[in-house]
Amino acid sequence: MDKRVKFDFELYFTNGGSIKGEDFRLDIAGDDISDKELADYIIKDLRLLMVGRAIILNKEILVEPHKRKPIDQSKGKELLVDLSHTIENGLVTYKGLPAPIICDYLSRADSKQYYAEGTEFQIGKIEMVTNTGTYIDCPFHRYETGKDLSEVELEAFTDLEAVVIRVPHSQTLEITEEHLLSYEIRNRAVLIHTGWDAHWNTEKYYENHPYLTEGAAQYLKDCSVKLVGIDSHNIDCTAGKTRPVHSILLGAEILIVEHLCNLNLLPEDGFTFSAIPPKFKGAGTFPVRAMAKLKKIN
Repeated sequence: MDKRVKFDFELYFTNGGSIKGEDFRLDIAGDDISDKELADYIIKDLRLLMVGRAIILNKEILVEPHKRKPIDQSKGKELLVDLSHTIENGLVTYKGLPAPIICDYLSRADSKQYYAEGTEFQIGKIEMVTNTGTYIDCPFHRYETGKDLSEVELEAFTDLEAVVIRVPHSQTLEITEEHLLSYEIRNRAVLIHTGWDAHWNTEKYYENHPYLTEGAAQYLKDCSVKLVGIDSHNIDCTAGKTRPVHSILLGAEILIVEHLCNLNLLPEDGFTFSAIPPKFKGAGTFPVRAMAKLKKIN
């Protein structure tokens, strides 16, 4: 059934003055719409600038025929896809490395002694190695003189044009240069989708995992990619003690993101990739909230 929203509004400008409206009616796509969405739409539709406080009053959802396209229809909006695993207390990301300890430094109950009645806070404490969850590797992780997290420019891991290359682990664990041919990868983030994230937090995840070969890493370097990500336990083969993929890519200042997930939700291209870590000095690896931003569909 078609739904419409009827409401009043008051908009106050940061440089003085206000504007008010009564008994507005707009078509909506779902059964309800938030006050913020209504306010944002009115401000944008009226092309208003310097709006501060916005108040929606007397909101009422009506069952009425639509007269135009609903204001909250999803078409045309950007879609964000979370590509990171959740980090929780006791999570094992890499066997042999300690799991994170996530606990209270100051609990809500203990905080009550410091604040007025009815006011309480929690301050958390986290102890972990930097290779935890979905994380990014910078050159300092491999090379003593390489850039650490604080020295890598924001442009290196923010809103990168990206491409997904699908190499199912059921077909091969060894990802070679041949798997990377016929893709537009220069100056892009290259995300390798193997489907191995389905084994996350299980014993199978840690052994016999998909990886890139040395030749594949050299090809990516020669193509001047900006970043390489994979949804596997390691971008290198861990059967031996060498790590040629890390050495080649990080030596060329090509960042690496390991332990991605949800790459199956992405198209082959037409999106940007971000994986931003905190600005730590003296660290070359740290967990990130990796994400893809799918472009607007007009």
